[in-house]
Amino acid sequence: MNRREAIGLIGGGAALSAMAGPVGAVHRAAGWQAAAGGDDGGYDPQQNMYVLPPLPYAYEALEPHIDAQTMRLHHDIHHKGYVDGLNKAVEQLSAFRAAEPGAAGTPGAPSIKAVERELAFHGSGHFLHTIFWQNMAPAGSGGEPDVNLGQALERSFGGMEGFWKQFSEAAKAVEGGGWGLLVYEPVANRLMTMQAEKHQNLTAWGVTPLLVIDVWEHAYYLKYQNKRADYVAAFRNIINWTDVSDRARMAMGVV
Repeated sequence: MNRREAIGLIGGGAALSAMAGPVGAVHRAAGWQAAAGGDDGGYDPQQNMYVLPPLPYAYEALEPHIDAQTMRLHHDIHHKGYVDGLNKAVEQLSAFRAAEPGAAGTPGAPSIKAVERELAFHGSGHFLHTIFWQNMAPAGSGGEPDVNLGQALERSFGGMEGFWKQFSEAAKAVEGGGWGLLVYEPVANRLMTMQAEKHQNLTAWGVTPLLVIDVWEHAYYLKYQNKRADYVAAFRNIINWTDVSDRARMAMGVV
């Protein structure tokens, strides 16, 4: 598997069950921890389980745009819940494979359909949050898009302002809880904005997420209440364009 194929596998998000084994190597190949400066991309190959990656900055580092209390609750409780749910789903699938024929259909045993749904939901929640933390940096420290990303934004959206108008409106218009995403689409070699409802719905196969914003209410309600538009506007001040540029180069195969 080459680097672009590895990134595409992660970006598709729906092939989670196939990633249970070598996912740590795939994470490193795709640069999932590019901005964190560490070795932790959300999976521990020694324990053979998913883990909660540490924040690459202090809880209060994103203030005043995102407050410390929200960051503590969001990272330590919400994201950890997705990690725990993903590990549980992987364990249930392992037990399902090891069960005697017909045992999986016994009363109290989860159905394969239910477990696969949990795998997609919690897996996508874990993977998107892992990108989300790295996509942000303290105000004034996130840099600017590099030449490669800048050119891609120009080709795909007519420039930064065209991109931001489309990205921010998509994020604000997500129905219920979900995400706004900037992704790389390899078939046409272009950037696209997308929405994700919950974590896993409305996904396009094969795209690679470059920049994501969580618009579930738990990401902003303590500070912004129901004013999602204000939160999305504030997010622009803390984008880590160095991280987004790194992801774009890797997705596009640019050395």
